[in-house]
Amino acid sequence: MKIHEYQAKDILRKYDVAVPEGGVAFSTEEALQVYKQLGGGICAVKSQIHAGGRGKGSLYDPGNPSRLIMQGGVKLAHNEQEVRECVDNILGNLLVTHQTGPAGKVVGRILVEKASKIAREFYAGIVLDRQQAMDVFMVSTEGGMEIEKVAAESPEKIIKAAVIPGTGLRPFQASRLAFALGFSGQQHKLAVKFLMALYRAYQETDASLAEINPLVLTQDGQVLALDAKMNFDDNALFRHPEIVELRDLEEEEPAEVEASRYDLNYIKLDGNVGCMVNGAGLAMATMDIIKLAGGEPANFLDVGGGASAETVMNGFRIILQDPNVRAILINIFGGIVRCDRVATGVIEAVQQLGGVQVPVIIRLAGTNAELAAEILENSGLKFRVARDFQDAAEKVTAAVR
Repeated sequence: MKIHEYQAKDILRKYDVAVPEGGVAFSTEEALQVYKQLGGGICAVKSQIHAGGRGKGSLYDPGNPSRLIMQGGVKLAHNEQEVRECVDNILGNLLVTHQTGPAGKVVGRILVEKASKIAREFYAGIVLDRQQAMDVFMVSTEGGMEIEKVAAESPEKIIKAAVIPGTGLRPFQASRLAFALGFSGQQHKLAVKFLMALYRAYQETDASLAEINPLVLTQDGQVLALDAKMNFDDNALFRHPEIVELRDLEEEEPAEVEASRYDLNYIKLDGNVGCMVNGAGLAMATMDIIKLAGGEPANFLDVGGGASAETVMNGFRIILQDPNVRAILINIFGGIVRCDRVATGVIEAVQQLGGVQVPVIIRLAGTNAELAAEILENSGLKFRVARDFQDAAEKVTAAVR
């Protein structure tokens, strides 16, 4: 689960991670009120969407996406009039960045915060390294740049510290990271405190990512999180109802939101072959074999081991909402979920939708597979049944072509 920058900073404040003063606004008047509460002066007006690269993005009129409003979704304002102009140009408009793709995202909220006089910029981030089965704390002197670009062009500038599970980030590790960034004296102490507090926030909220880019040293010697990004492990959200409340459904893919209501694991992709599979491992293998056969998966969809006819029907309907889908592959291994139940769900879905305009290839194996084949054959609907895994992939990619 993702949250906005201002929400991440609210969480970090609770863990004594230093962040600039600021507040969120949903209208121009609210933004001006926040500006007054900050005491005026120079402030940053920052668009809030679930995507990076906002400062380098472009704002367009959502009613006429070809009309450019302004370059940059993060602006400095020196007075009340400039705050008003910035907010009017950002709020309600379409922000396109390298992470949103050409479709962009409509900006529905603004963060107004006190501007900082920056002396130096750094990067700090924590993520799970699955190969080591440990959290890894990364820092770099290349703050403000995309960490992927730094890793590709200057990997030696990324310094890492693996955190042993159950032990946590040790003070000596934080000290080494701070020294690696060039901190000394009082600023080194502040940097160590910052890094320790950031890890505690990451760990105690069950985050899957905590990224500060840039982490800055100000001209008056403060160490601040000028930007903040936090993602959370969906499987741990039951422990954090206060974080669940921060979810912004308008920022998420509508089909993924709908799928979550039916306990379906659905992720939209850019291809044209819709996939319905039971089990995450089989779903990944299905996507791989589609790629090997020359196709492009349009989604990841795991209907689960105990899927009912209703679950299958909802999954089928969600796949068909994607206009890019030109063929569907249903690949089910009947273990806990019986193949005849899946077949019944598919037939009900097609009937409720009034028919399907794209080819549907079905591969069913396992419990009641023969019964499922009879059900499909007697349905009067034109399904294409595959003999095995490879045959299914070849049939669906041929159907797309």
